[in-house]
Amino acid sequence: MAQINKPSDYFNTKLYAGNSGTQSISGINFQPDFLWIKRRNIAGDHNLVDIIRTSDKTLISNDTGTEYSNATITSFDSDGFSLSGSDGALNASGSNYVAWNWLASNTTASNTDGSITSTVSANTTSGFSIVSYTGTGSNATVGHGLGKTPDFIIIKTRDTAYNWVVWKNGFSTTERLLLDTTGAISTGEWNTLPTSSVFGLGTQLNINKSGDKFIAYCFAEKKGFSKFGSYTGNGDSDGTFIYTGFKPAYIFVKRTDGSGGWHIMDNKRDPINPLGNLLLAESSSGTNTVSSNRFDLLSNGFKCRDNSGGSNASGGTFIYMSFAENPLVGTNNIPATAR
Repeated sequence: MAQINKPSDYFNTKLYAGNSGTQSISGINFQPDFLWIKRRNIAGDHNLVDIIRTSDKTLISNDTGTEYSNATITSFDSDGFSLSGSDGALNASGSNYVAWNWLASNTTASNTDGSITSTVSANTTSGFSIVSYTGTGSNATVGHGLGKTPDFIIIKTRDTAYNWVVWKNGFSTTERLLLDTTGAISTGEWNTLPTSSVFGLGTQLNINKSGDKFIAYCFAEKKGFSKFGSYTGNGDSDGTFIYTGFKPAYIFVKRTDGSGGWHIMDNKRDPINPLGNLLLAESSSGTNTVSSNRFDLLSNGFKCRDNSGGSNASGGTFIYMSFAENPLVGTNNIPATAR
């Protein structure tokens, strides 16, 4: 398996200021296919757009609502994206924003690997695909286009107000998390576990309601670029160390055995250790500068730095998704060093 030596060619975080008018956000290094934007200084919904649904169709991670039209993001560009208008969640004057960007394939294709034909934008190099399908209400499979078994899948119906559903490698066919809540693992229905070509759907309405259109974001681990795993908290400021094999640029953490938010932290909002600027995928709140710092980003992983129940409760079980700033070893001539 080839190692990715320049992670910023596939994932990048961009900070920008709103202007209530027209502007182009550049410096991302690629044309993003999946864009997740959050207002930082005050409350604002998390806006998720992608190449399949097109830039003017939005879903909100902190809400169960249906997809809606929002013309503020006018295009995905070769080095970023463009905005027009004064929407508070995306481009209000005087507000600061963070945009997390992923590259898929910049194109879409039909996929017939599953019993349901899907539309896919897949990047097998970075292990990321965007998948659109229509539910049948019966046990089914859907092709994801990765050529490798996904480690993390996020699914949302576009047509009905149901919860976002998350599956991670290690979960059974009857386990799931809900992205828009703080709850622990609950009962899900996946019919079969994912394979290198498909993921399975049961009859649960929020992943397979008959006639509803769905979007799925699928991630497979890639050396030097992404890591998806779990850890046990120790409830101490000298906290658990999590090895990723690279210096993280982004971490996404959720407690699974009890209540806890979906912690999002990155190296752009927190350029030095420890990380203290917290955003929560299930909340519209602005950046919460926590009184006790959550994590250190290290050359080969990250380390918990407080006893928060949501990130390092003693004996608590946590899952994480992480993307790299620099691999620990590579040929990009930028060594991974501690911060």
